[in-house]
Order: sequence, then C-alpha cells, then structure tokens
Amino acid sequence: MSTTTRAARRVLATVATVMVASISLVACGTDNGPSVYYLNFKPEQAEQFKTIAAEYTEETGIPVKVVTAASGSYMQTLKAEMAKSNAPTLFQVNGQEGYGIWKDYLADLSDYEVVQELNDDAQPITDKDGAVRAVPYALEGFGILYNEEIFDRYFALPNPAVASMDEVNNFGALKAVAEDMQAKKEELGIDGAFAVTSLIAGEEWRWTNHLMNGPYHYEIQDRGITEFTEMPTIDFIYGDQYRQMLDLYLNNSTTKPALAASRSTSDSMAEFATGKAAMVQNGSWAWSQIGGEGSTAVKEDKIKFMPIYMGLPNEENVGLNIGTEAYMAVNNKASEEDQQATRDFLNWLFLSDQGKQHVVNDLSFIAPFKNYGPEDVPDDPLAHQVQAALTDEDSETIPWDFQFSPNQQFRDLYGQNLAQYAIGNMSWDDVVAKLKEDWEYEMANQIALLD
Repeated sequence: MSTTTRAARRVLATVATVMVASISLVACGTDNGPSVYYLNFKPEQAEQFKTIAAEYTEETGIPVKVVTAASGSYMQTLKAEMAKSNAPTLFQVNGQEGYGIWKDYLADLSDYEVVQELNDDAQPITDKDGAVRAVPYALEGFGILYNEEIFDRYFALPNPAVASMDEVNNFGALKAVAEDMQAKKEELGIDGAFAVTSLIAGEEWRWTNHLMNGPYHYEIQDRGITEFTEMPTIDFIYGDQYRQMLDLYLNNSTTKPALAASRSTSDSMAEFATGKAAMVQNGSWAWSQIGGEGSTAVKEDKIKFMPIYMGLPNEENVGLNIGTEAYMAVNNKASEEDQQATRDFLNWLFLSDQGKQHVVNDLSFIAPFKNYGPEDVPDDPLAHQVQAALTDEDSETIPWDFQFSPNQQFRDLYGQNLAQYAIGNMSWDDVVAKLKEDWEYEMANQIALLD
C-alpha cells in the first residue's frame, strides 16, 4: 500500500470558511416535488455550477438551487442555511473536523453509486461503524510553482549557484538558487525570488496547512499514527525544517518580512503572474488565478511545479503533495425524495458522460472515480503535472496530512503567531511552544465532538 493510500484512509481535513454570495437558479424546497439544493464551497466555480444546474434541470425537470459561498465564512454560511426549513440537501464537509461538527446531518452513502465507483486509493469519510458519510470528489496537488523562463535567464548568468533544474532536488540546492536569485534580482528583472509570504489574517493557509504538510506527514509516519484521535499532542519533530523553509521565503521575496502580515494570497499570485517573482508556493487550482491576470508574463508551457524542498527525509525522491479536502455530504434531515434527487444529481454529474465533461472541462477537477482515465484531466498545465505525478513510479507523492491538525481555531492561532514571528515580535521558540499548547487544547475539543 502506498503512502498516499495509507494516508487517504486516514481521511481528515480542515474546514475552510466563507462569506455568502448566493446564486438561486431554480426555486427549491417547494411542495411541487423533489429538488436539490447545493451549498457550493468554491466561489471561483459559481458560474460553472450555475450552468451545470440549469442544464440538469432542463434535462430532468428536477429543480436545482445553488448557493455559492465566497471566501471567508463557509462554516457560518452552512450553519445559517442548515437552520432554515429549506436547508441544503448537498454540502461539503472537511474530514474529521467537518464530520465532528455535522455528523448528525450526514446521510449514510454506503450504497451510493458514487461511493461504489471510487478508485481504491480515494477513501471516503466513514463513521466508527464503517458507514460512508461523505465522498471525495476532486484530487489536487501543491508544491512550488516556478517560471521556467526566469530560471533559464538565471542559468545563463555567469556563475549560477547550480547549472540546471536537474540539480534542484533538495533544500540546500533550492536555498542556494533562491538566495543567488535574490542577490541578482535586478539582472533577472524581478522583484524577488519568491512572491510575498501572505500572512494577513485569514490568508495564512499556505503556511498553516500546506507548508506544514511535510512536517506533519513525517511525524505521523515516525510515530506510527493511523487515526486522528491518536495524536492528542504534537512533538513538531521537523520544526527546524519548517522554520528554515519559512525563513527562506520571508528573506528572499518581493517584500520585507515585516510587511508580510499585511499581504494577501492574491497579492502573491499577482506578483508571480506578472513576472515579478520566479517562484510561489501554491497548488494546481492556481492556474485560473495566473491565467486570469491578463498577463503573458508566465507562458502556459513555462509554468512548472517542484516539490517543497525543506530538508525532510529522502526528499530527492519525494514529489508533490497530492490529496483532497473536498468531500460531498447529503443532508439526512432532507426528505427522502430530496435525498434521492440529490443522489441522482451526483450520479449524473460524476458518472454520466455528459456530467463528466463538466467535471473535467468546466470545474477542472481531477476526479477520483473509476470511469475517469488519464486523459480525463483539466486542460491546464498544472493539472497535467499533478496527473503525471500520480503515475510517476520514480517518486513518492505526499498525502494531505495537514488534515490531522485539530481545527480552524488552531490554524488561526498558529497563523497569527507566524505573522508575529515575521514582524519580529515573537521568537521561534515561543511560536513552537504556543503551537504545542494550542494543539493539545484544540485537539481535546475536537476529539470530544467525535464521541
């Protein structure tokens, strides 16, 4: 069993939160028959789901309503909508955190067709009795994106730190290149080796989730952890590796470290998209942001992925972080006919040929179902590289073990402390001490929800 498969069976995730922006497509929740109400997690896909819902309604006559949440308060939106008489029939939960909060609303999906058609290494969320309560629907990958044209310019300079990308396969090589690029940024026509490290409140997820993933993964592996509840404390064994990578970002970016706490992810992505930075840490979902900047600074065939090299074990043979935090759930408080209508909608969207075209081409999902082949991937350069990493037998992908972190409260506190560290108001020793203290407290709270 691969590491990815093992960790996929430890399905855990984080709840992202969102501010409401709704799109009502067709009246839902009336007494005129079955209907579907989907509370959509991804604001960047609002228009796509509008098209999908309208097409499904036209084909089947079943009314569909979509409410799309904007970044910032998905949890608050879900709580508000669930309190209404016409609550969502289909919504998203994020691993054990989401399961703990919404377990009383999760229908048993064990015999659903979308569950039966899952690939073997894409495990659903299950309860303690083994019943399926939520189903994964998209795989994504993250690492360090880099602009190959800027790197080519760098390698053409006299005395580069390394001769080619083939030599950049560990932290030492990456550090040498990043610091040399930063010293030669004027010659390269950039403002920094890395785009800004965004640490504004609510925007720390690239560092509290994704950068932490490697340290989480190897500590879980070292300690033999297999279940969420087996990790009431964290040792932060690989904290030194995390810190050296964070420092590399902060000290070799477009912005002084002390200003990072006022910058957003969109600032960071805009810098990369417009050629002001050679590298940025982000995931396969970022292509829409980069391509949407209206700039040709990063050509489609020149945007590349590299792993997040930070000095972790065997990193020369380790690739991208690939997994999911996206799980569909059906509201067991909905009427039986609305639950059946929701089941039928899921079948159409993910398992029919017509729906599959929307999943791949409009929603840009790498779907974890048996009816999707290697050719059924979104037509963008980052999705193709994630698909290639999934089938690369020479390197090992890292599963999304950041989902082992206790809850959003823990991640928010950690993000605030990282911002204070970047500003210079908090020592690293104090950051680590607070991380361990907050982990223990919030994990106890989260485990209590699962009982």
